[in-house]
Amino acid sequence: MEEITDEYMRNMLASMRRYTVVILRRTPKRDEPGAEKIVWEHGRRNFELRSRGKLRIVCPVEGRSDVSGLCIFSAGVDETVRMMDDDPTVKAGIYTYEAYSVLGFPGDSLS
Repeated sequence: MEEITDEYMRNMLASMRRYTVVILRRTPKRDEPGAEKIVWEHGRRNFELRSRGKLRIVCPVEGRSDVSGLCIFSAGVDETVRMMDDDPTVKAGIYTYEAYSVLGFPGDSLS
């Protein structure tokens, strides 16, 4: 196992970048007729944001929780809020969201 030295930790901590985590929450409108079409367009928009490098990680939440998804944006909170406010599901009241500034290590990824 690799030894984690103080120097290694200092170097890693110095490399951290600011990201924004979004917690997406469903509203009762998610179950209304026509919502599925809007959610589909929300997904299309997510793919567009991913292709532009703005949306780094998308994690839909399974099950019937009020939490519908977690996302990590490579943008500041203000820019992320503007993007989220323009999301078709947010505009339609199907989802609400919370946005938090976080620090992360560039290059981290899901396998």
